Amino acid sequence: MNWDDVRIFLAVARTGQILSASKRLGLNHATLSRRLTSLEEALKTRLFTRRTNGCELTEDGGRFLISAEHMEAEMLAVQASLGRSDAAISGTVRIGAPDGFGVSFLAPRLGALISLHPELKIELVPVPRSFSLSQREADIAITIERPEQGRLVFSKLTDYSLGLYASKSYLAENGKPETVEALKLHRRIGYVEDLIFSPSLNYTGEIMRDWNASFEISSAIGQTEAVRSGAGIGILHDYIARNDQNLTRILPDITIHRSYWTAFHENARQLARVRTAVQFLQDIVASERSIFIPAA
Repeated sequence: MNWDDVRIFLAVARTGQILSASKRLGLNHATLSRRLTSLEEALKTRLFTRRTNGCELTEDGGRFLISAEHMEAEMLAVQASLGRSDAAISGTVRIGAPDGFGVSFLAPRLGALISLHPELKIELVPVPRSFSLSQREADIAITIERPEQGRLVFSKLTDYSLGLYASKSYLAENGKPETVEALKLHRRIGYVEDLIFSPSLNYTGEIMRDWNASFEISSAIGQTEAVRSGAGIGILHDYIARNDQNLTRILPDITIHRSYWTAFHENARQLARVRTAVQFLQDIVASERSIFIPAA
């Protein structure tokens, strides 16, 4: 069995599309499809159900995925033992991050990493969702909870805080609430409840029992923009909202504390590009710690 064909299988299984896998591997679409067919013929089974909108693993494909993951882990271990652990800082690193942190903090700063390593390609995916590292939806995930499951290497990135904010225009029209009880008289902005992807995001209960938002948005950046527009009062990241001249912190004694973590699959421990990207994340956050923790 050709290892390169197994790599192709893994890429298609993880992206769900032949076209996406071909782009990720730098292979021609037709060549990748042909190689995948060759692997299926060698194994005498169909690994995917191919549709116009993507590829879905068959039952045999799901079983082979487990074996392919083990093969990949063994290959990485062999490369490491031979001193060939992807020493060059090149290739693609996909970073999955919450949209607030990804858009507001990472997007303006990751260009410096590419400048340091011109052969490195960074894919930043700043969306409000969790990422499966075992299925390689991302090489590195920024999480808002300490990872508890899976074969992961993780470390705390930073603590951060959130608070209640309203726009100056909203307060001029509706007045400024001076107590939590008074919040009930105001329009409130929050997450779409059934789309909250992490228990750590369900922080409205730390302020009042029934937040009952009149405007729900499944995005931290979206909530910030809604509050800025005067749509209501929201719980925003301090490091995003603090320096916005259009926003006012209300009930300043109420502060919610959370943390960001970096995580990657232990199979990627020997990949220099992943280690380099993680170290860069740790370094830039440490150098700008006061953004997240002003008292530091």
